[in-house]
Amino acid sequence: MVRDWVRGTEPGLVALAVVIGLASGLLASAMSGVAHAMQEALFGAEQGHGLSAHQAGEPWRLLLLPAVGGLLLGLLNLALARWHPRVPVDPIEANALHGGRMALQDGAVVAGQNLLSNGFGASVGLEAGYTQVAGGVASRLGILAGLRRGDLRVLVGCGAAGAIAAAFDAPLTGAFYAFELVIGTYAIASLAPVVASAVAATLVARALHGQTYLVEPGGVASPGWEGHALAVLVGILCALAAIGLMRGVGWIEVAIKRGVPWGFLRPATGGLVVGALALLSPGVLSAGHGALHLAFSTEGPMRAALLLLLLKAVASAVSLGAGYRGGLFFASLLLGALLGKVAAGLMVLAGLPLVDPLFLAVVGMSAFGTAVIGAPLAMTFLALESTGNFEVAGAVLTAVAVSGIVVRRLFGYSFATWRFHLRGEAIRSAHDVGWLRELTAGRMMRRDVRTVRADTRMTAFRRDFPLGSTERVIALDEAGLYAGMVLVAEAQAAGPEVETVAALLRLRDHALLPAMNAKEAMAAFDAAEAEALPVIDSKEGRKVIGLLTASHVLRRYGEELDKRRREEVGLA
Repeated sequence: MVRDWVRGTEPGLVALAVVIGLASGLLASAMSGVAHAMQEALFGAEQGHGLSAHQAGEPWRLLLLPAVGGLLLGLLNLALARWHPRVPVDPIEANALHGGRMALQDGAVVAGQNLLSNGFGASVGLEAGYTQVAGGVASRLGILAGLRRGDLRVLVGCGAAGAIAAAFDAPLTGAFYAFELVIGTYAIASLAPVVASAVAATLVARALHGQTYLVEPGGVASPGWEGHALAVLVGILCALAAIGLMRGVGWIEVAIKRGVPWGFLRPATGGLVVGALALLSPGVLSAGHGALHLAFSTEGPMRAALLLLLLKAVASAVSLGAGYRGGLFFASLLLGALLGKVAAGLMVLAGLPLVDPLFLAVVGMSAFGTAVIGAPLAMTFLALESTGNFEVAGAVLTAVAVSGIVVRRLFGYSFATWRFHLRGEAIRSAHDVGWLRELTAGRMMRRDVRTVRADTRMTAFRRDFPLGSTERVIALDEAGLYAGMVLVAEAQAAGPEVETVAALLRLRDHALLPAMNAKEAMAAFDAAEAEALPVIDSKEGRKVIGLLTASHVLRRYGEELDKRRREEVGLA
């Protein structure tokens, strides 16, 4: 009864989203607590606002502990390669390719890897683990409720929304993170469940930790027209720096693979580099919560901000390139805030009018986050929820729009989709393209095909296939393999000089494979200039298993496309 109510009514889906939000808030809080407990136990006394703000750590701990964590991670990866070899599917990939289906085991694996990386000080955040675990729980609950593909994708977005909302005490940020990155579109039908999940997760996090702010409300002055002009410049700077960071991750990954042939030792190698950088500035360690708090709450020399900016960028790129599990979400916020403060310092050195460094830090945080994460509205709401200042949010919206345009024009990817690109997956967003991969020639073909031997005499062919009986017949060679196609009308009209079917064979070198999707099949039809093609088992075997027409492919493609559009607007 409850299952039918959830499947069949919008309030039922919202109720399930609230449950997912509560679970997401608990899971995110639990992971955060475990990570902080590990850092306190490993690096020394109470860390206050975070490991990256810890200034009294023993040098040997700072240098060696990230490498120790990397070694443990490498050994864990060896064990996983033997007993759990599958690559975890993250929420974006799940919604783009698998209709929102995620495995709980993947969440446990990613959470363990993420905690091991972050807890030992690698320069990665926990957001990847938060969203993986929460998305896995949401997907499992949706599958148990028997939800349709579109609803299942929305629930995975609910899990991600709750995780991010709990992590930042920012329900609007979490909701629009889900819309922009995990669901891939905004629809009125998905608004209520996503917002319900984000709010529920935020309330759970506040009950456990209290309400927190990145920037104390009222601490940022409202900008004038010059503030909006500077926001454009900071947006451009952040976009260019973010492109360099994202490319740097790829370059470092290639360099480490070449320099360290043993995969399980690569994280430890990267950990030594991070540890060495931590000796120069502990702010490079972990996600950077403490360093970001200091950047927003204290005034320091521009030289210190510039040094931490460079070191944190290198540490983050090395950590990810070496194979630590995590993401650039929080690192991008810290890097953007530091870049904003550096820009304010440069203006002072240039003798330009004084600008509030905290204002440019907030603008830089959101612009850099947009460039890396690819969620401009989520980053705008993060600035709004962090400062409580609507006028600041207006300048931030200008910066994130500029940053997004620059990254799309010069790079084309966010960090998440860039990583998919490096793996060979052509995914640019969470828009559902998995259904297209499932719409294959093998699923759409007719299996009741009519065949004939290529050496059949024309008199026998005309007797067996009169006009109107069928439009085309597939010809087979002596071994029973595909030899070509014969048009019945053409065979009936052939003159007496044509003795066997072999003289009329068409499309000898054109056929479809069962794994081809609808777009690949249509490209094959266009290349052959044919209305129908046989489906063969393989290029080598050439055994005919079916027949597919271009008109049927177009009809099925149109039906599936219309179904996806109806799901997106809530009409399914």
